[in-house]
Amino acid sequence: MKKHLKFLFSACLILIGLVVNAQYKVGDVATDFSLNNIDSKYVSLKDYKNAKGYIVIFTCNHCPYAKAYEERIIALDKKYKDLGYPVIAINPNDPDVQPQDGFTEMQVRAKEKGFTFPYLLDEGQKIYPQYGATKTPHVFLLQKEKDKNIVKYIGAIDNNYEDANDVSERYVEDAVDALLANKPIKVTSTVAIGCTIKVKK
Repeated sequence: MKKHLKFLFSACLILIGLVVNAQYKVGDVATDFSLNNIDSKYVSLKDYKNAKGYIVIFTCNHCPYAKAYEERIIALDKKYKDLGYPVIAINPNDPDVQPQDGFTEMQVRAKEKGFTFPYLLDEGQKIYPQYGATKTPHVFLLQKEKDKNIVKYIGAIDNNYEDANDVSERYVEDAVDALLANKPIKVTSTVAIGCTIKVKK
């Protein structure tokens, strides 16, 4: 019964993801950005000269879903950064609406958790709408093709936010592995499960 429910959950993620109205769709060219990192230095995708692509993850401090995935995001960066696909984390929330997601709080959280990747603030909330992020966390896997960053996967990190030890579908890992092996990505879109992005009304 448990395996059956997990299969249904995975199927729902995939089917719903196919109709998610994200601004970017798989195959689109993603914009670069210049956002303030927790070390107070601005970071752009173009700064990563040797990257083959990027695992761009919209995430934050306060959301329980984002917290549940922190260790897995660190693991993704450690696994794929040296293979050419670093994690680039972006906090899309307005800190006036959610003070726990302020810049100083981001610095504290990153230090506490030992983030191995840049943790950027989407100042003015200009980047997340371009990408079409709707949740935290929300992943956009990009591949560099000449001077363009092509969207290859959009959605969830895996199919079980509650328990990392009970994951049966590792969407981001499978997608990056496929790109590294020059093979087609089997699942290119799922629904992001998480908290809504906090904006001023």
